[in-house]
Amino acid sequence: MPILLYAQGVCALDKRSVQSLDFTVNRFFMKLFRMSNIVIVHECQSLFGVDLPSIVLAERFDKFIAKYA
Repeated sequence: MPILLYAQGVCALDKRSVQSLDFTVNRFFMKLFRMSNIVIVHECQSLFGVDLPSIVLAERFDKFIAKYA
């Protein structure tokens, strides 16, 4: 996960790029658990404590704004 989010500090990501990162993480879990049901994949992600990159990036942005507000 850190390697996927490393580019966020270097360049600005548009909405489509963030969706692409989310898709990558979802596909990784689908292949890891051999599942095609996205509901089960999301449940596995929450049980393992893995947030989607879109959530992590939003939290980082909010933390940044709160720090300098």
